[in-house]
Amino acid sequence: MPAGFPDFRLGSVLATSFTGTLTERRGDAVERIPTPQRLVDWLTVNGLAVDSCTTAQLDLARELRESIHAAATAAALQEALPASAVQVLNDHSVQGRAAAILTPEGERRWRLSSASRVEDALGVIAADAISVIAGERDGKLALCASPTCRAAFFDTSQSRTRRWCDMNTCGNRQKKARFTANRRKEAGSAE
Repeated sequence: MPAGFPDFRLGSVLATSFTGTLTERRGDAVERIPTPQRLVDWLTVNGLAVDSCTTAQLDLARELRESIHAAATAAALQEALPASAVQVLNDHSVQGRAAAILTPEGERRWRLSSASRVEDALGVIAADAISVIAGERDGKLALCASPTCRAAFFDTSQSRTRRWCDMNTCGNRQKKARFTANRRKEAGSAE
């Protein structure tokens, strides 16, 4: 990650990476976009650069994040999507004005209507979430097996049996806990 940017959990799916800006939802929650500037940083890292962000726009972003998380969680559990979350996703999707552009390297990038339109960036994120939740992509929504995390993530593994939102954080933490418990068990039985 470029120097100067905050520590974010970045994934390959924009919408679920965005929900990862609030981690450890069932433990000691970690807010990774506590200020408008941190949202600007996250958007920049994810190819949706904006010049500035207001507190009101940060509030809109957090509302969208929580709506994506609620809808993705329901979809992963094969439950009915919360109507309020669906409404927020739809509202943000239609309010944003962004265009997909093709780079000379053959990659898709987003061009926002202006460099200060956080709403355009949120519209791109909402559209990505709609695509994932609607099942338009090859993969499946799942929930992190960590009892303190439970983040929604998009599993594109060949077997679709991935257990952790991020192997480098939640997965390693769980493996370490299991290893420590086994060592204690072995030490207890050796006495």
